[in-house]
Amino acid sequence: MNLHEYQAKQLFARYGLPAPVGYACTTPREAEEAASKIGAGPWVVKCQVHAGGRGKAGGVKVVKSKEEIRAFAENWLGKSLVTYQTDENGQPVSQILVEAATDIANELYLGAVVDRSSRRVVFMASTEGGVEIEKVAEESPHLIHKMAIDPLTGPQPYQGRELAFKLGLKGKQVSQFAKIFMGLATLFLERDLALVEINPLVITKTDDLVCLDGKLSIDSNALFRQPELREMHDSSQEDAREARAAQWELNYVALDGNIGCMVNGAGLAMGTMDIVKHYGGQPANFLDVGGGATKERVTEAFKIILSDDAVKAVFVNIFGASSVAT
Repeated sequence: MNLHEYQAKQLFARYGLPAPVGYACTTPREAEEAASKIGAGPWVVKCQVHAGGRGKAGGVKVVKSKEEIRAFAENWLGKSLVTYQTDENGQPVSQILVEAATDIANELYLGAVVDRSSRRVVFMASTEGGVEIEKVAEESPHLIHKMAIDPLTGPQPYQGRELAFKLGLKGKQVSQFAKIFMGLATLFLERDLALVEINPLVITKTDDLVCLDGKLSIDSNALFRQPELREMHDSSQEDAREARAAQWELNYVALDGNIGCMVNGAGLAMGTMDIVKHYGGQPANFLDVGGGATKERVTEAFKIILSDDAVKAVFVNIFGASSVAT
């Protein structure tokens, strides 16, 4: 489950991570009032959607007047933002973030993921902030520095300092980075995250570090013990069928094909999709109904598959030994 940037920054603040003062707004009037609360401009206004590439799509703008803030809000609220990470319909914009602009001297990247190969939470840091880390990994992998967290000892301040030195930070920046590292690692572990990114983590013209952007993804399997984060869920940012499937505890992912697939077991589901592709077909979805699916869940699964207008046929592949007949 993903969070919006403003929600990520609210959590950052609780864990001692520095971020610009900002407010999430749902109307143009709220946006203007937010600017007044922040103080003198310039300000930055950002569309809140679960997708990257907002800046290039016009969803992020530096403004110098409240009139510009109102115009931005009126232009985007209630509309959809299309970026390279969305489909042609884009993501609906129901909130914008208004925050104080930051004087940027340099941009860094700091993030963490659960690395399945090492079975560790692994932090990644780079001097190439402000761009997609996947692009950096492909073109300049030597510019990405990694640090694994030992599950027994947990994150250690020296690890943050070591990353800071590798990034070329000096003076007070080293201690600031180490504090951010420790706060982010604690946030990651305590909140059952699957991914966190600060891109960019900027160095200001006063040599301070500020989290200019934030991206959080929570492990959906752990939401039962994260009730506060569960309440932050924004279903408008999801495919309607995927949101409906989640309510029935169905593992459903919408795809672009025209052959619906209903399978029990993730491995069998992936194998089924491979077979469909092998013989020239295009799966319309991934759908694992699970081994203990009831007839009600199976019925709902069929309804979800058939709600996709692109579906022309449904391939049902059920392994009987793992399902209970009802």
